Amino acid sequence: MVKKKRNAKRGKIHIKTGDTVYVIAGKEKGKTGKIIRVLRDNEKALVAKLNIVKRHSRPSPKSPSGGIIEKESPIHVSNLMLYDSRAKSPVRVGHKVLAGGEKVRYSKKSGEEIKG
Repeated sequence: MVKKKRNAKRGKIHIKTGDTVYVIAGKEKGKTGKIIRVLRDNEKALVAKLNIVKRHSRPSPKSPSGGIIEKESPIHVSNLMLYDSRAKSPVRVGHKVLAGGEKVRYSKKSGEEIKG
């Protein structure tokens, strides 16, 4: 468990679980993937099949064989951009409130609402 700093300012997280994202920095730069989980306290996200690391584990009751396990490692949200499948490019995300009082995300490039 990572300890959180007291009075630490957290930035706004512009992505949600299930979004398709584009990696803009790091060893996975230029690749796209789907968000598995967002870690709000650390401002990081797990992206499916990206940033894979190897962990060596001993045999235990949970995993009797042990061995080398490959799993995703978190990527900081500042290195991720939402990927617009229609425009086939990464886009910046904005927020707006509709007439009914509903808050939605929209693509700043096309102005279209982001579903999900």
